Amino acid sequence: MRKTIITFIIACVTFGVQSQNKQPFTIGEVVKLDSEILNEERPLNIYLPKTYGKETDKKYPVIYLLDGSADEDFIHISGLVQFCSFSWIDIIPESIVVGIANVDRQRDFTFPTNNEEDKKDFPTTGGSEAFIKFIEKEVQPYIKNNYRIIQEKTLIGQSFGGLLATEILLKSPQLFDNYIIVSPALWWDDRSLLEFPVNKITAPKKIYVAVGAEGPAMEGTALKLISKLQTLRKRELEKSLVIRYEFLDQFNHGNILHSAVYNAFIKFKKAQDE
Repeated sequence: MRKTIITFIIACVTFGVQSQNKQPFTIGEVVKLDSEILNEERPLNIYLPKTYGKETDKKYPVIYLLDGSADEDFIHISGLVQFCSFSWIDIIPESIVVGIANVDRQRDFTFPTNNEEDKKDFPTTGGSEAFIKFIEKEVQPYIKNNYRIIQEKTLIGQSFGGLLATEILLKSPQLFDNYIIVSPALWWDDRSLLEFPVNKITAPKKIYVAVGAEGPAMEGTALKLISKLQTLRKRELEKSLVIRYEFLDQFNHGNILHSAVYNAFIKFKKAQDE
């Protein structure tokens, strides 16, 4: 009996020591934003650079990430942002990442469609107008009022997120300075977004579009988007408007995002240094 008690005490002490040696590992903050526009609570996952602290007045550019849940793209994109901002890498400046976590991405990232197959396959769609307003009127002001930021803002979106990023670029381009659009689902609503005029886009802007080996619908519409954007060159915007396109045939729809974002950072850096 005495041996059992001693063993139990040793186990408790050992567990206590092990517990004292552990602490949570965090890379930022989680904000619960009560959206009046969407009438729901929306989590924001926010990565803060190592140098971000109350003891300094340094300000940072902001990268807004669609599909920004912790179990989606927030962690690996935040890691990429950290890596690319290391002083010995120096591809991008230290940046804040705002991951907009999803509730219903099919609803939020798409505009209404007249295609019956779209409606059947994605019955909750059509809410992008409200979601764009949510970004403009609630998310961006919250970040501006609560974090030390500069004016430069980047948007990253893939698939339906790429569709939304393209819609913002064409309809409300002033919301962001840089657009990283990967595998955009521009086949949506019989490719109607490609008919939208580009007259609202003014320089300076940096735009990167990439698609992998994803079939004619994805690859062809991405090329048409680039062709459409290239018409802006005729408006004497060439020096201040950066447009880059890549066909990354070694990747598919499921694994392209990380490498595409890395390439976008490099191309934006080269364009800046030219």
